[in-house]
Formats: sequence, C-alpha cells, structure tokens
Amino acid sequence: MKNRPENRDNMSIPLNLKLIFGCCITLLAALGISFYVIETKQERLIMTQVENEARVIFQQIVITRKWIADHGGIYIEKMPWKKPSPYIKHSVITDKTGTKYLKETPAMVTKELSTYSKDQGLYWFHITSLKLTNPANAPDGFERKALMQFESSNTKEIFNIQDIGDKKYLRFISPLYIEQPCLSCHSHQGYKIGDVRGAISITIPIDKTLAEITENKKNMFVAGTVTIGSLMFALFLMMKKLVLTPVRKLKSYIKAFSEGRYSRDKILKTGDEFEDLSRSFSDMAGKLSDYHDSLNDKIMAATTDIELTNKKLTEANAMLNELNIRKSDFIARASHELRTPLTSIKGAMDFVSARLSFLPEKYNIDKNSIADIQTFLEIINKNSERLIRMVNDMLDLERIEAGSSELFFSSANISSLLSETLTYLQIEAAQKGVIFELDTPAEITADMDEDRIRQVLINLLSNALKISPQDSAIKISASSSGGAATVYVADQGPGVAHQYHEKIFEKFFKLGPKKDGTGLGLAVCKSIVEAHGGIIWVQDNKPEGAVFCFSIPASQKNKIDIKEICSIDRAS
Repeated sequence: MKNRPENRDNMSIPLNLKLIFGCCITLLAALGISFYVIETKQERLIMTQVENEARVIFQQIVITRKWIADHGGIYIEKMPWKKPSPYIKHSVITDKTGTKYLKETPAMVTKELSTYSKDQGLYWFHITSLKLTNPANAPDGFERKALMQFESSNTKEIFNIQDIGDKKYLRFISPLYIEQPCLSCHSHQGYKIGDVRGAISITIPIDKTLAEITENKKNMFVAGTVTIGSLMFALFLMMKKLVLTPVRKLKSYIKAFSEGRYSRDKILKTGDEFEDLSRSFSDMAGKLSDYHDSLNDKIMAATTDIELTNKKLTEANAMLNELNIRKSDFIARASHELRTPLTSIKGAMDFVSARLSFLPEKYNIDKNSIADIQTFLEIINKNSERLIRMVNDMLDLERIEAGSSELFFSSANISSLLSETLTYLQIEAAQKGVIFELDTPAEITADMDEDRIRQVLINLLSNALKISPQDSAIKISASSSGGAATVYVADQGPGVAHQYHEKIFEKFFKLGPKKDGTGLGLAVCKSIVEAHGGIIWVQDNKPEGAVFCFSIPASQKNKIDIKEICSIDRAS
C-alpha cells in the first residue's frame, strides 16, 4: 500500500497545551478574584483593628476628662519645672505642711498625657478647638477641617492616613461636646450644653501594620502560584497518560495498517473508550484483509482456468483493480486525516463530546462534572469566534489609524441614520424587553462617511443593549449647535466609574465582571470619530447608567474646535 506524505502544520498547537492553557486562564481568573477578595477583607480587618484601637484610646481620654471635670479639676504637687496656668483662678493651693499643689483642667491633663505617651514612642493625641483658650492647642490643617465638619454636620468621627516625616500614621479625630461641668469654665464663651467645644485627635504609627499587610499579599501570591503550578503539572501528567499516549498508539496502528504491517493482536488495554475504538478498528482491518485475501484467491482461480475467456479475465481484473483502488484510497484517506494535527484534534474533541453523555450511566460519574467539561468545550468555540471578531476589529482599527482607510464624506442626515440603526436592532431589543426612546429633531445634517458613522452607532447601541437590564429603556438623542452635531446614547446599566472614563476607549480594555467582547469596539469608534475631526466620551447617567456621546463637525470644510464646544457637556 502506498503511503501518502504527511502534511503537518508547523504552527499547530498540541491538544494538551490547549487544554492546559485554557485551564490555566480559568484558574488564574478564579484564584485571582478569590485571593483579591480575601486580601481586601483581611486588609480592611487589620485597618479596622487599628481604627478600633484609636476609638478605645479616645474613649479612655474622654472618660479621664469627664472624671476630672466632674470633680472640678485635679490638684497635683507642684514641681520646680511646673508653672501655674494663667487661665485658671486660684490655680495654686498650699497645705498645712507648706506643700504647694497646682490645679489642672481636663485639657491640661490631656495635653500632658499626650506628651508622655509620645515620649514613650507609642502614640500621641491633641485636644484642639476653633475657639482657643490656650494658643498651644491651635488645630493643624486636618484638625481644622474636621472641626468645621463637626459643627456643620452630625459627623461623629473622621479617619485619615498621613505621612509625617518618613513614616505613615493613622489620624483619628472625634468631637467633644459641652456638658454641665464644662459650663463653669466655658459658659462665658457662649457655649450651651450639647455644643461642639472642640475635638481630640489621635495619631497612631501604622508602619508595622502596613508591613504586615504587604507580607500577607506576598504570602497569598506565593500560595496562588504554587497552587496553579501544581494543578497544571497534574493536568499535564493526566492528559499525557490518559489521552495523548493512547492517541499516539492508535495513530501508529492505523499507519502500520496502511503500510500492510498491522497485526490484529494490537489492542489498546486502557479499559475505556480508547480500547473500544481500538477493537472496532481491529475488526474493520480484519474484515478488509479477509476481503482482500478472498479477492486474491478468486484471481488465482480465474488465472489457472485456461478455458476462461479474455473477456471474463479482463472484467475480473477490472473489478479487482477498482476494489483495490477503493480500499487503498479509503485507508490512505483515513491515515492522512488522522496524521493531520487539526483533524486529530477535532476527532479527539468530537469523540470526547459524543461519549460524555454515556459516561454518567456507564461509569457512575457525576453529571455536574460532565456539564462542566461540556461548558469548557463551548468556551473553546466562543473564544475562536472572539478571535475572528478581534482580527476584524484590529484590521479596521489599524487601517483607520494608519490612514489607509479612506473616508468618503458626504452630507447626511444623522436623525435618519439613527432611525435606520434602531430598526436594525429592534428585534434584539424586543427579545430583551428593552425600549428605544428616540428624541431628535427631524433633520440634523453633517459631513461624514455614512457607513463609518453607522458602524459607530451600531457599536454604541449594541453595547448599551448588551448591558441594559431586562425591561429597561435606552434613550437616544441628537443635537446640533456651534457648528457641531452631537449624539447621546443613555442606558440604565451598571454605569462606568470615573477612573475608567478615559481608559474605556483604549485598545483591549474591558470593563465589568464578565468582560465579554474583544475590547476593541470602543477603540474603533474612537478612531472613526477622531478621523472625522470629532471627539467621543462617556459621562454618568443620573440616577443610574452611563451616557456615551460623540460629536463631529457639521462641515468638513470649515472645521471647528470640537473639544472646546463639548467641554460643558463633558464637565457635566
């Protein structure tokens, strides 16, 4: 039997690499999201502990101050370095032994405790107010802003992280309210019970806390890397043992049969579908060989019969040749198809798909596991379709940006173009229960390449339709002012965060939990609009959703500065 040359594509990718690559992407996405959520919650937990520590310190200070205030102040023995406060009447008393004592207010005690704590390298706190009795208690920028907010709203506490020197600190501040004991010292300032007298700010070093958070991130990254590496290695070994090795052996059996060297005793002993396939091929090969031998016997009998006429001999030879040609062609075609990598991959995938439905009953396998494998096969098909769309979008994008895609400008009615585009998408919208609300003047004309602007409208409306919730509305409007024509597409979807308003038009940028698509559609829209001398942007749709807008000059002969005209819309 004549062996056909093997035509193997040098760029083909083995099945095991495709499967491992697909699983790797899935695991990276799943573990990445899981680790991110865990790390975020853990970081929030650590920071919450520091915040609670600040609250506890504040409550302790408040309790101490309240106790001192309830007792009308506190007297301490006068040390040589201590001076009486000029803000307190009768601040010095002397006992019978001649020992002098200084009277201190809650604010004075708070300040001294803060200095003592700061000297210990732990933390420090500061009592401050907008109406100062002691200039040393003047607020800094953070404290002044917080005090103003306490007086204008019901805010109970404020946190902030600041750099002080080369270290980071957690700043906490909470208001102090006027109570009955406080009026003895502050009633002359116009305060009444319940007013905000001032605040206490607490400063806690958090370098060690941040270092702990960073170390947790490193540990989670290492754990994720080891997990993915181990799973990929195990998957590679299982694919090689259970799938690739039986496929290679079966391929060698077919090749040997096409060359006349096949033995019927060569059966794969795998105990699964590969063994069934090997037995079926062996039976087919045996029947073909028997038929070939039978034909040879008939030829031998015919040639030994001297009385056989030349006509019968010619007919017998012709029949034999035809059967030999069909047999050789069948075997050569089968061998050639199995030697072709693309066909080998396709045959293996079709075989797996066909057998999946029988595995649960025959081997008592969980149907959910089979469903997961079928879902993975569907993902492969969808990714190939996405690749084709990506190539088409990339070609459009590169041609426009390179200037090799010529635009054919003509005066066209944007209102009519919008109506035509909505008609094109009406069926898809009806299936989702989405309503198009068009609000535009009867005629808004502009110089444009009508096919390209239609492409922009279809892309923006399709995106809006894709993210719109069931039974919602998409509002489309257009206006003409200042020599520019502007189109607005407003949806009620999840919206676009402010930090992504510029990035969403970049190549391959995708937004949302699913992140479907190629990430090129909006980049193509941007290139088309800019090729018209226009601008495209996104803004918030109140109360929910987003508004995608683009504006192009009404005339290509007398172009205007679109950015200046659209600055008000973009700012709003």
